[in-house]
Amino acid sequence: MSRSERPGTLQLDERVYRTDLPDGLVVLSEDVPGVRSVAAGIWVRWGASHDPAEVMGISHLIEHMVFKGTEKRSARQIALEIEGIGGTLDAYTTREHTAYYARVLEEHLPIALDVLADLVSAPLFRDQDLAVEKQVVLEEIAGVEDTPEDLVFELHARALWGDHAYGNPVLGTAETVKAIGCADLQRFWQAAYRPSGLVIAVAGKVRHEELLDLVMRALPKDSGSDDAPEVPEPTAESPGDVGYSRESAQAHICLGSPIFAHNDKRRYAANLLSMSLGGGMSSRLFQRVREELGLAYAVYTFQSFYSSAGVSGVYVATRPETAALARDEVLNELASIATAGLMDTELEAVKNQAKGQIMLSLESTSSRLHRLAAMPIYDEPFRTLDELSSLIDAVSVEEVAELSRTYYAPERQTIVRLGPDAEKGLAAATLQ
Repeated sequence: MSRSERPGTLQLDERVYRTDLPDGLVVLSEDVPGVRSVAAGIWVRWGASHDPAEVMGISHLIEHMVFKGTEKRSARQIALEIEGIGGTLDAYTTREHTAYYARVLEEHLPIALDVLADLVSAPLFRDQDLAVEKQVVLEEIAGVEDTPEDLVFELHARALWGDHAYGNPVLGTAETVKAIGCADLQRFWQAAYRPSGLVIAVAGKVRHEELLDLVMRALPKDSGSDDAPEVPEPTAESPGDVGYSRESAQAHICLGSPIFAHNDKRRYAANLLSMSLGGGMSSRLFQRVREELGLAYAVYTFQSFYSSAGVSGVYVATRPETAALARDEVLNELASIATAGLMDTELEAVKNQAKGQIMLSLESTSSRLHRLAAMPIYDEPFRTLDELSSLIDAVSVEEVAELSRTYYAPERQTIVRLGPDAEKGLAAATLQ
């Protein structure tokens, strides 16, 4: 049976295929000419935002625990089986999904896919392993506490989203992690890690029909369907300015405001606006705060889009004595862009920057892998590079100006400061 005749298979582009299997499992592939490797991954449609409050961090802990052993492999065998063929194996947990992925030579795709499928479908969850891995996660949490440039983002999320799940740390807290037992892991895994909640994607030297055969052999069939619970739309907290005192050589400042969800068509304009403000060496913030004033080594914008909302903001790190000035300069740039938006020349330049970055990223099979998986994860259609370029080119100065007024005004920002004497606030400062 040919690819196009396989039930549930769609050809999305010349070398891109998608199959929706009867049990809800989605399989995607992109055959990339001229490469000898494949990047393969399995995505789970559950993440930290789906964690019950009493076991916050359980999605991330499961991600750790599946590597401790399965019905077929010990923890050491899991690592050796991929590293022994020159490949790499890794995983991560986000607020709304969990991912496991490997990169190997194309002839080793059957091994990689079998290991990945084993991880998600047959973990053991033993008490002795959980006791050890809890300590590892507690060290990870402690590492964030000792890394102010990471901690300030967690503090900002809590200040921005309040008690909503988007404000919870992906790792959980020391208290909730300690409270999780193997029975909790088993219940959550049974609900979340069913084929109906999985996405499998492979990019590189791959034939879709052969991939489907491998998937059929590697993963058990399942007629059930437990969708991840919907994350409720958050009620935005009132903008504020919060300080957390911490002895350190720098003050870390995070400013940001709520923005729309991932499926909003304005996302392309928002990305361009963020990139122009702080997305590279040519951006406004880099030029003003770093190049002209020398107030920071690190200053940049960030954006995250979730299923129910998003966040757009700025991070800057500076010495305590220049913290007030750096904050004020960031706010000045926000005020300027909120008032006037971007000039035609700025918008044109950042469009070219964005299109160039997309093209360059797709020289990597790993980037293509994540692009494939994002389609079903975010319920988006496949778009060719020409279609993406057209969407970027279609963004107008007027659209950017409207977004600037709506989301970038200084009075909309939630500001979190972490550093020496941060609780005392930052007095207004001017450059002498």
